[in-house]
Amino acid sequence: MARRALTTAEIGDIVRSTRKAAGLRQDELAGAAGVGLRFIVDLEAGKPTAQMGKALQVLTALGCSLEITPPPEPKEARKA
Repeated sequence: MARRALTTAEIGDIVRSTRKAAGLRQDELAGAAGVGLRFIVDLEAGKPTAQMGKALQVLTALGCSLEITPPPEPKEARKA
């Protein structure tokens, strides 16, 4: 099954819906993740230049996981 890349807007939607399902306000999530309120607002809005490290802190605080799958190895590299 082919996977597709999430957009920053989709990541923001996941953060928002997970936060709300946990019964957290934005400021509470910011405190739990060790980031500023403005960062949470921007992340939930899908800001494409959000800092990766802070985004990972927020995802961890929410109990989310992130999977990165490298591309398959080229055939030429396997022969060597």
